[in-house]
Amino acid sequence: MALALLVLLAASIATAAEPFVFEEAAAKNGLKFVLENHPTPQKHMVETMAGGLAVFDYDGDGAPDVFFANGAALPSLKKSGPSDWNRLFRNRGDGTFEDVTRKAGVAGGGYAMGASAADYDNDGHADLFVPGVFGNQLLRNQGDGKFQDAIAKSGIQSDRWSVAAGWFDYDNDGYLDLFVVNYADWTPAYDRFCGDRNRNVRVYCHPKYFKPIANQLYRNRGDGTFEDVTKASGIGAHAGRGMSVAFADFDADGDQDAFVTNDNLPNSLFLNQGDGTFLEDALLAGAALLSHGKPVASMGADATDFDNDGRPDLTVTALAGESFPVFRNEGDGLFLDVTNSSGAAKAVARYAGWGLGFGDFDRDGWKDLFTANSHVNDLVEQFEPYEYEQENLILRNVGGKFVASLALPGKKAHRGAGIADFDGDGRLDVVTSSLGGAAELWLNRTSGGAWIAFDLQGTKSNRDGIGVCIELAGQTNCMASAVGYASSRLTPVFFGLKDAKVAKATVRWPSGTVQTIDTPAAGKVHRIVEPD
Repeated sequence: MALALLVLLAASIATAAEPFVFEEAAAKNGLKFVLENHPTPQKHMVETMAGGLAVFDYDGDGAPDVFFANGAALPSLKKSGPSDWNRLFRNRGDGTFEDVTRKAGVAGGGYAMGASAADYDNDGHADLFVPGVFGNQLLRNQGDGKFQDAIAKSGIQSDRWSVAAGWFDYDNDGYLDLFVVNYADWTPAYDRFCGDRNRNVRVYCHPKYFKPIANQLYRNRGDGTFEDVTKASGIGAHAGRGMSVAFADFDADGDQDAFVTNDNLPNSLFLNQGDGTFLEDALLAGAALLSHGKPVASMGADATDFDNDGRPDLTVTALAGESFPVFRNEGDGLFLDVTNSSGAAKAVARYAGWGLGFGDFDRDGWKDLFTANSHVNDLVEQFEPYEYEQENLILRNVGGKFVASLALPGKKAHRGAGIADFDGDGRLDVVTSSLGGAAELWLNRTSGGAWIAFDLQGTKSNRDGIGVCIELAGQTNCMASAVGYASSRLTPVFFGLKDAKVAKATVRWPSGTVQTIDTPAAGKVHRIVEPD
C-alpha cells in the first residue's frame, strides 16, 4: 500500500494531474466469484492460463453485466460442482450485482478459458462464445434472461485447446464472423517434468515444448450456422501458440484485420484482402517482434489509438523482463516498436501482464492503460528475481506517453480484465479475475473532465456496430468486443472530453456509411442508429 501511495504521489507531481482514485467493491456489491483453475502436481499448462471474462449488457437494460469463465477438474476437464460453474452476474443498474447463473443457464460443463460477447444472429440480444479446452460453447441469448447452447448445430468445432475468440465482420455482409484462437497441441496425458528434479521442484513447462497449431475462422451464414473457412481464408496456413486476438482496420482499406498474440513465437497480423482471404504480414509490418528481434510471451492485446493520431495502435502484455510491447501504427499497416519511447517499458519493468485495456479514467481526452498482472509460473520466486502474485497497474496517458500512476493494492494471480461504467456515474471502472482468488471490482472515484458515449445499432452493418469508428474532439475510438486476455467488452464507445466542446461526431460504419452527429450533448450515452 505504501508503494502504491509513493507511485501515486510521484506520478501526480510529474503530470500535474489529479490522482487516480479507485475503490475496490466486489464483495460489497455482490460480485462474488472465485476462479477455480484446479492446480495439480503435474502442472498442466491449462491451469495457469484460465481466467477470461466478458462485460456486456445481456438483458438490454443499459447496465453492463459480467460473465466469468471458470475451470474444471483435471484431468477429466469436467466441472465437479457449483464452485466450477461459469458465472453470470446481472448489474442492477447501480453497480451492484446478482448471480443469475442458474436462471440464465450458463454454468457450462467443461474447462472454460475465455469469453467473447456479440449479437451474432442480429436479433438485438447479446450472445456469448465461450472457448475452452476441447469444449466450446455458443450461448444464444433468447431475450428472456436465458441462454441456449447452440454449438451442436452451429458447425463450430471443439477439437482443440481454444484460449480466446473474437467477433468481427470480415466480409462486411452485416453478420459477425468468429475467429477462434488456439494455443497448442496438448492433451491431459502430457506429463513432461519441467523444473529442478534435484530439489523436486516442478513448474509449468516453457511454451517451446508445446507444438503450435493454427487458429480457426468461421463465416456466419446468417441462419445460426457457420462455415469453416479456416483453410480457404489462409488463416489455417499459419501455426502459432495463440493467446488473444484484436481487430481493427490496420491498413485503412475498409476491411477488418486481425492481430494475434503468440506465446514465445512471432505475433501474427492477418490483413484482410477483401476477397475472403487474409495475408499474414506481421514481420514485414513490424508487429511480429520487438526491435530486438526476439519473440516474447505475448499474452493480452488491445488495438486502440493511444496517441490520438487517428490510427489503431497495438499494445500487448508479456512477462516480467520482457516489457509490454507497444506498436505504433505509422500508416498503411506499418508499425513501429515504441515500447521504450512511449514510456511503457519503464513503467512496467518488473511486471508480468495478462489482461489489459484502454480507458480514459480521468476523462482528459487521452486513453489510459490498465493491466492485470501476475507471473505465469507460481514458483518463479525460486528461480528468478520476480514475483508470482502482483498488483494491477494503471498507466496515465500524458499526451501519448505512459507514466506509472497507480498500483492498485492487492497482489494476486490476476488474469482477465474488463472496463466499463458499472455504476453509471460517467467514470470507467474495472473488473478482474485471478487464479484461486476473488474477483475485484474497482470503482472509479477520480476527478476529471466531461464525457460522452455512443451506443451503436447497425442496420446495413452488424447489429452491434462492431468495426465502427467515431471521430470526436481530436480522438478516434472504435467499437471492438475482443479486448485484453481471452476477454471481451461489448459496451458503448466512450470518450473523455476534458474541457473540449463537442462540435460534432463523425461515425464511420463498416458498410461505408458516414454519419455526422452535430453538437451531441456531453454527459450522456447517445443511441446512434445507422441510416438505411
